[in-house]
Amino acid sequence: MTSAVIISIRVRATPHRAFEAFTRDIGAWWRANPLFPLTARGDGCLRFEPGEGGRLVTRLADGADIEIGRVTIWQPGERLALSWRQAAFGPDEATEVDVRFEALGDETRITVAHRGWDRFAPSHAARHGMALMLFQHRLAAHWRARLGALRSRLSPGEAAG
Repeated sequence: MTSAVIISIRVRATPHRAFEAFTRDIGAWWRANPLFPLTARGDGCLRFEPGEGGRLVTRLADGADIEIGRVTIWQPGERLALSWRQAAFGPDEATEVDVRFEALGDETRITVAHRGWDRFAPSHAARHGMALMLFQHRLAAHWRARLGALRSRLSPGEAAG
């Protein structure tokens, strides 16, 4: 079993609308974090190529598309899973992101589990010399902020929290 950062939020949307906002609108709510850069040239504008086998790519200012991950599960309104790569990763290195969408009355709980960081030593550039628990705490704060931005997009009157 691998360690995981797991973050959940509730949004005022159906699971299908939440999935759509997470995937189709990711370029509108994703913001860069200097501790977790997706590429050496910044995060650019993210977008998904839909469906299993599709990709998460970022378009940089010069028009170059950089692959961040490959979609392994694409179940609209239910689940999204993909490999995840960042700027400091080697060619054969990746982590996994698993996103679940669960209806709770008139809301949806979105849960992100980001796994695989324990395969990287603290000395790895992506870990910034941090012990696993500290690193995961920082990564959790990053995902919490990203999901807060997604919540604000789905429910403009609510705080990003």
